[in-house]
Amino acid sequence: MKQKRARILSAEDGTIFAISDFADIADSATVRQSLNRLVQAGILRRVLRGIFEKPKYSSVLNEFVEVNPDAVAKTLARTFHWTIASYGNAARYLSGLSNQRPAIWSYISTGPYRIYKWNSIRIEFKHRTNKEFIR
Repeated sequence: MKQKRARILSAEDGTIFAISDFADIADSATVRQSLNRLVQAGILRRVLRGIFEKPKYSSVLNEFVEVNPDAVAKTLARTFHWTIASYGNAARYLSGLSNQRPAIWSYISTGPYRIYKWNSIRIEFKHRTNKEFIR
């Protein structure tokens, strides 16, 4: 528990963690239980099942900042060993071509077609083969 807590506390606010990030410390059941305790203590915030965030507080807004959907998508890709690339409105927003935050964060991936939702945020992964990524 001390090693996991130290790793989390040393990370920047707003960092996204997955259970697999702590595989070098303990088995997944132990890590899951420890992270749930840290959620109850208010040190972490659960985003999705198995995905957690160290909350970032904004003194200007006087509240915690919303979770970064792109960071969550990259954490999911890292966890499942997918290659991903944003497309559509998400790609325009992330590249700075648009200042309008997308309602649906769309990614092509080497993984299966999946949709993740929390609060008003939706992340969509659409399957593409490695050949289609290279084009």
